[in-house]
Amino acid sequence: MGSVFQIIGPIMVGPSSSHTAGAVRLGLAGRAIAGGQPTAARILLHGSFAQTYRGHGTDVALVAGLLGMAPDDERIPDSMKWATEAGLGVHIGCADLGDVHPNTVKMELATAAGSTVEVTGSSTGGGAIVVTRIGKFDVEFTGESHALIISYKDQPGVIARITSLLATEDVNIAAMRVSREARHATALAIIQLDQAASPELTAVLSRMSGIGSIISLPPLAVS
Repeated sequence: MGSVFQIIGPIMVGPSSSHTAGAVRLGLAGRAIAGGQPTAARILLHGSFAQTYRGHGTDVALVAGLLGMAPDDERIPDSMKWATEAGLGVHIGCADLGDVHPNTVKMELATAAGSTVEVTGSSTGGGAIVVTRIGKFDVEFTGESHALIISYKDQPGVIARITSLLATEDVNIAAMRVSREARHATALAIIQLDQAASPELTAVLSRMSGIGSIISLPPLAVS
């Protein structure tokens, strides 16, 4: 049985919890993973998203999330206008993303730092989402809790040092998934937490041997 949230859906600007509220949260996820508002976004819609996005406003909902709007923000229908005013260039297209959920989107996001981040995720119903891929890494992240996204060199002891430090600071791990390119290559850990990791803790983690980068994410808006 699903949660009450899944049954009644979120407080949102309509018309569809999957195609609108979920899409906003996917946009918020992309924004957070990109480290803030991107400067440009190439949005590729798959399956049902691609077939019905004009009628359901999936495209404007995704852009609203990229701009930092919550699912109940009254500005969502005009998000393309707000994107232009904010200097966010947007391209909407459709693509076959393979054997994935029918409500799936791939976002190619240009960041203010000059890099590009690719985020793929699905709207699974009732406003719920799952991010399934970040760059070349398979992940599983719902945005329902605090999280750390940590890139690191795949070598013995790195994950043990990360988890030990979190335990020392009384930060409880709710779930963790690790993905790697190859043995001893770059790896990515998604660590979902019961509470936020402090900036001081994140700074200590970032200085650990083998750590490449850390992104600290808050829970994504659900109402």
